[in-house]
Amino acid sequence: MGSNQGRASSAPATATDDELLDSYSRAVIDAADRAGPAVVKVDVEPRGSGSGFLFAPDGLVATNSHVVGGAKTIRVTLLDGSSCRADLLGDDPDSDIAVLRLAPASTTTYPFVRFGDSSRLRPGQVVVAIGNPYGFQHSVTSGVVSAVGRSIRARSGRLMEDIIQTDAALNPGNSGGPLVTSTGAVIGLNTAMILPAQNLSLAIASNTVQFVVSALLREGRLRRSYIGVTGQTVPIPRRLARAHQLAVSSGVLAAAVESRSPADAAGLLAGDIILAFGDERVAGVDDLHRILTARLIGVPARMAVLRGTGRCQLTVVPIERKS
Repeated sequence: MGSNQGRASSAPATATDDELLDSYSRAVIDAADRAGPAVVKVDVEPRGSGSGFLFAPDGLVATNSHVVGGAKTIRVTLLDGSSCRADLLGDDPDSDIAVLRLAPASTTTYPFVRFGDSSRLRPGQVVVAIGNPYGFQHSVTSGVVSAVGRSIRARSGRLMEDIIQTDAALNPGNSGGPLVTSTGAVIGLNTAMILPAQNLSLAIASNTVQFVVSALLREGRLRRSYIGVTGQTVPIPRRLARAHQLAVSSGVLAAAVESRSPADAAGLLAGDIILAFGDERVAGVDDLHRILTARLIGVPARMAVLRGTGRCQLTVVPIERKS
């Protein structure tokens, strides 16, 4: 009868590129497009290479301290393949953050990325890591925020807090590169991967990075206070904790007190256990490190101490810790 009714179309529809891209892919591509031009490769003699990112148009670069610390010369390579020398403006091994400036100074305006607010991160949020693993420049990996508020040790031994855990794959050479949101805002500085675990990666939160970077630009270092104690975390016997109605079950044993130090001047003795400093409890060495910030330099502070079976109060005046 010659009717075409019910027949399928003779030419199948061709999907466009946009239709083939799901929302996750578009988010990763957009983040890489926005942040990628600001990511740099950092070559260090004689340590090797790592990553960094430009955070200001005049050539300021953030990276890890362990990437550039002790470097004789530093060269930075941009996305377009051009390279130049970089000068180390400031370095803080305790937070594993360093700041470079591309040199020589010029009128060049560099592509840069902006910092986001890491306090707003939520587990499950999509993140993108950009860096130079094993020298493969501008490699992009993606994943989600696995957890926030983690803690790890810097190579100096000091505790680093407010660390972001992600499953975006990192490898040697990614250190110092940015961890960005789908909008391209930097919310972390990639610093470590846990081996032999797979895709368990760690980044320093952007709010920490901004704080440290500001201090490094002002003074070339992060100022911290110092009292002159070699300490270790120890438990407090239950009978003493009950007798003194202590709110902590551990404290910092003063294993050694440096001669003529603030602690020595305050009367602290080897064998004393520090329970509190100022208005803050001290349950361990990490608490003491956290408390001894620049704001306490030259400021008298009360220190609660357990000495033998008795408790006493000392007054200590911290000084600035030398590098």
